Parts: sequence; C-alpha cells; structure tokens
Amino acid sequence: MRHALVLLAAVATALALPGTAVAAEVPALRSAGTVRLTLPEPTGPHRIGTVALHLIDRSRTDPWVPEEVVRELMVQVWYPARDVRRFPRAPWVSPAFAALINPPGSGVELPLTHAHTGAPAAPGNRPVVLYSPGFGVERTAGTALVEELASHGYIVVTIDHTHDSPLVEFPGGRVATSAVPPPTGEPGEEERLIGKALAVRVADTRFVLDWLARPHRTLPDGLWQSMDQRRIGMVGHSLGGATAAETMFVDRRVKAGANLDGSMAGRVLTGGLDRPFLLVGSDAHGETDETWIAFWAVLRGPRHQLELRDSGHMSFTDYQVLLPQAGIPPADLVDALGTIEGGRSVRVQRAYLLAFADRYLGRRRGTLLNGPSAAYPEMRFLP
Repeated sequence: MRHALVLLAAVATALALPGTAVAAEVPALRSAGTVRLTLPEPTGPHRIGTVALHLIDRSRTDPWVPEEVVRELMVQVWYPARDVRRFPRAPWVSPAFAALINPPGSGVELPLTHAHTGAPAAPGNRPVVLYSPGFGVERTAGTALVEELASHGYIVVTIDHTHDSPLVEFPGGRVATSAVPPPTGEPGEEERLIGKALAVRVADTRFVLDWLARPHRTLPDGLWQSMDQRRIGMVGHSLGGATAAETMFVDRRVKAGANLDGSMAGRVLTGGLDRPFLLVGSDAHGETDETWIAFWAVLRGPRHQLELRDSGHMSFTDYQVLLPQAGIPPADLVDALGTIEGGRSVRVQRAYLLAFADRYLGRRRGTLLNGPSAAYPEMRFLP
C-alpha cells in the first residue's frame, strides 16, 4: 500500500546524482484512525510570526514555462514576534498542497506550525537566513528547523522554487505544478537538468535578496526594520544545499552557508568559498560523495563537516517526524529516513545548525562545533 508523503521521501533516489530528487506524483495518505500530526516544539525564548509573500520578478520569463512572461515565487518569512495574541497559528502547508497530499477521508490531520500569521515583529537587529528545499520538494519541508532558528532570534526566509516544487499555491488559489521534464535517458541529461535547476534557484535567491533589501508595506509591522542586511546566511537541503553554496559563490551578501545532505554542483566546485560553510550528511554520505570531497578541498574559510549517524536523505526534512506519526511501518521508511528516532534526529540537527548560525551570524560563541559532544553522540565529525 502506498502512503501519502512517502513518495516525497523516496524521490531522493530518482536521480543517480546523490542527494537530489525530482518532482513526482504524490500518493494519498491513509491511516487506520484519525491522527493529528504535530511538529516538534521550538526551544527558543521567542514566539514566532510568519507571513507568506507573492513576489514577481519582471526581469525574466519563467525558465521552466517560457509562456509565463514573469517569474513568480512564493516565499515565507519566519521571525520573532512581539505579540501573537489574536493572530492564528499558520498551517503547515497551503490548502491546495494539503488537498494534494491528504484528501478527505484519509484519517490524518496535517499539522499546524508554531508560528502566528501576520503577528508584529519583535524589535531587534536580527540576522537573516534563507532556506532552499530539495529538488521537487516544497518550502515547508524544513519547518521544524526553520522554526527553531526563528525562536532563537533569527529571521528565516523560505523559498518555493516554482515549477521545481511539486505545487506552489498563489493568492486566490491559483496553483503552479511541477514542470520538470520527464527523463528520456539521453546521455548527460541528469547533469543538464541539475545545472538548469541550480541556475534557476540561484537567480530566484538573488531576486529574493534584492527584494528584502527594500522596505515593503506587505511585511508585518517592524519586520523589515529588524533585518540586519549585513548578516545574511543560507541553508538548504539536498539541491537546496548546493543552491546555498552556489549563491554564496556569486553573491557576497551571503556570509555563511550550510548544506544538509545535498551533492554539490556548479562553479563553486572549482572556485571554492572564503566564508564559513557547514556540511551535514546522512549516514556515510560525506565519505562517498565525490562532490563533497572536491568542494571540501577548495574551501578557504572556516569549514565543518558532520555526519548524522543512522539517518537517511529525508531525515533533514519534517517527514522525519511526520511519517512515523501517520502509522507508516518503520520498515517502509528506512531507505528515506534511516533508523534514527525522528524526534531525536530533529533535536540533534537543531543544535548544530543553531550553533553554526550563532557562531558565524549571531555573534555568539559556543563550543559545540569544536568537536564531538557527549550530549549528541549521533553527530560524527569528519574528516
């Protein structure tokens, strides 16, 4: 029996290039009884606000659907909130995406986030972190990690890469579905596809950076004023991690980056980086991925390479905790999620991602990145 969300976890193996995924049909979720899925509670001192934004880049046509004469994106900003009363908690995904993965009668209720829609921003001068999801994965897939950063004082901007994501819902209910061409088996096809997707994502990200640099009335009260444009970082999962590195290569506004289990691609593989970068791999990924070996050799700034024991490629998404809650047998999830317990996986990832952000963006020093920790034996330091 095929379960909802499982294919999103399994598509990571759809391309031969490790750590990438392609968009695919999403099967419906089934459960033996009604289950409300939940995301892990953030641990920071701040309540969280969030706002979804429709951005239009009029300087380019859509690279996946040339008939669309502008490039449209949906992004979501997560931030420390001043007051969350009277502001409802935001759903995990948009209504159209919820209907796609969880049709009526499934017996499963999708989670709410811990963020409150449109809440006013808490005052402060806060670092900004961009988040890019995996190829064929939606912007909400890293919510557990994103909320943790926001609860500790960061402003996080998650990006849906239209027509690469399986479904993007715009205001008014209009949707854009994946336009990634089906594979034909031609030599070099996968490399060309990844190269195109990476270039599109970098252009998307730089457009978002340009947009954030200007004040906008569409942002909640106090939010733009609290963004420190001099302290910008980026994190991504799978191809999103390669996007973070390549964006840093071409745009010095991004001061630090992190790749969660994604193979590297692009000019950064030979040009390298002179700013801090974090690599976190699933079990044995970093030791077997030749692109990581090449990338590591050309890093000239502070660098860290870690491996999360007993994890899988999709352990670095919310599916690590949501799929087991839906009653899916653990044996069906091993290939995508490994055998690490979901809640523990999220706690360990949060600790190290926050430590990296604090050290290189937050102006807070800690020791967690100095070497192995008895508190987190699951995280192995490489090489």
